[in-house]
This record gives sequence, structure tokens and C-alpha cells, in this order.
Amino acid sequence: MVSSSYPWERRLLALALGPLQHDDPQVSIKAEPTALDRAYAACAAITQEHSKTFYLASGLLPQGKRQAARALYAFCRVSDDLVDRAVGDPLPDLEAWRRRALADHPPADDLVALAWADTRARYRIPAEYAHQLLDGVAQDLQVTRYSTFDDLAGYAYGVASTVGLMTMHIIGFAGQEAVRYAVKLGVALQLTNILRDVGEDWAAGRLYLPQDELADFCISEADIAAGQVTAGWQPFIRFQVQRTRRLYAEALPGIALLHQDGRLAILAAAELYQAILDDIEAHDGDVFTRRAHIGAWGKLRRLPGIWRRARRAGP
Repeated sequence: MVSSSYPWERRLLALALGPLQHDDPQVSIKAEPTALDRAYAACAAITQEHSKTFYLASGLLPQGKRQAARALYAFCRVSDDLVDRAVGDPLPDLEAWRRRALADHPPADDLVALAWADTRARYRIPAEYAHQLLDGVAQDLQVTRYSTFDDLAGYAYGVASTVGLMTMHIIGFAGQEAVRYAVKLGVALQLTNILRDVGEDWAAGRLYLPQDELADFCISEADIAAGQVTAGWQPFIRFQVQRTRRLYAEALPGIALLHQDGRLAILAAAELYQAILDDIEAHDGDVFTRRAHIGAWGKLRRLPGIWRRARRAGP
């Protein structure tokens, strides 16, 4: 029995466990090996261009799982870009992408869809998780504000926890108990994104911070628009950072439930992303005039410690 700690978690666990209750039909992708090689190479290039942290972390996986993780990333990137870079109504393009990306035999010239179809088939990734992710991405077309943290957690599940659940199938996991940890880690990762990108998201017309919590700290949308680190902003950011760190800590035991050849990669992704919170705090919560980040040296110097902690996780 998978337990939960928060009301929002119970709801998200039901979404996460549902696809595990039935098996998708087993599909064997019919594609030339050279075509698949090109497809996976294209996904690796997309990953390297758009996420240095994910590229580094996925590079710690064995080759087959590394390729699959980068195919997953590329699927997510294409999905995001259809919404974020759209001119006009992106919904028809997003739905057309849904059909191609989840087809058993996508067009041979759609390299991301081809690699993603092969990955889904090889690792038996439930298609429902991909549908949930696309639904979460589409939510940005209609929802630009979240009243409560519970509402925001539902969005974070759609666009991030689903990625963790699909990654879990690529890596391998020991039983359904692992699901709740993947859900929490996804929420923590997305909250980190949200805190880092407040200024960028505002410029795009979106404010993901819970409206009731902004009010509790006497922060108005005018303050956000002005990019002001007001008297209420720093305690607000501390509150957000502390909750996100707590979710990372609560997700950590799930590392031991993953196949051992994937523990280092997932722990690296979690800890390197969590370090962004340190950078936000080190700059007094200023997420308006700068983008919090961890440079290449900051990532590399953390890897030995992450490797030791991954070695201690599980049998």
C-alpha cells in the first residue's frame, strides 16, 4: 500500500498509480537501425542544447538508458516548445504532435517521435503518462494563475512528475512504493523551475506562485511586475525554498528503489537542481534581475559527493 503525507499527494498518487493497473499492448517498432541511430542522436543534440544539467545527469546512465532518457527529454522539449513558442493557436499543432508522438509507428522522418516510440516500446512506458504530460503542457494555454499550492502541485505533476514516472520505467524500479517518491521529486523539480523563472514567466503572462501565499506575505502582482524585492519578498522566497527542500528530502528514499545503475543519474539531477535553491538564497531571493544557476564547475565539484551518496543508497 502506497501512503501519502499531504492531501494533494493523495490525489496525485491516484493519477500516478492508475496507469500501472493495466498493461499497454506490447509494440515492436519497425525501423532501420541507422534510422534509429539518427533519431537518438537528434534527441541527444536537443538535450545538450537545452538542458546542460539533464545532459550531464543522463550521461551517468548506461548507453541504452542514456539514449532513452534523452529521447524522453526531447519529447518533452518539443511538447513545451509547441506551446511556449507558438504563434497563434497552438492547440491543433499540439494535438497533431500527440498523435505522432504516441503512434506505434510514427513517420520515419520525425526523428524525435521515432526515438520516443522506440523508447516507449523498449521500456514499456505507459502511454497514459505521456498523455498526462501533454495535458499538463496544454494547461498553460488556459491557466495563468494558481489559487493555492494544491492547485499548483497538480500542474507540477502534469509537467514534471510524469517525467519522473516515465524515467522510472527506463531505469527500473522495485515496486509501486517507488511511485510516491517520483511524484514528490517531480513536484520539487518543477517548484525549483518556478522559483528560478518568476521574472521570465511574468514576461510570458504567467504567474505560477500560489495566489493565497502571495497575499499572506503582502505581495501584489504590481510588485512582481516591478521586479521588486520587497520586505515581504525575502521571507516569501525563504518559505518557498524551505518547502521545496523538504520535498527533495522526502523524495530521497526513493533513490534506493531504483535499479542501481540509474541511482547516480537521478541523485545527480536532484542535487544539482536543488543547488539552484542555494543560488537563489545566496542572492537574497532576486529572481528578477538574474537567472539562478549552477555553473559547469559548480556541477562537477559536486559529483564526487553525489557519487558517494548514490553508492550508499540501497543494497
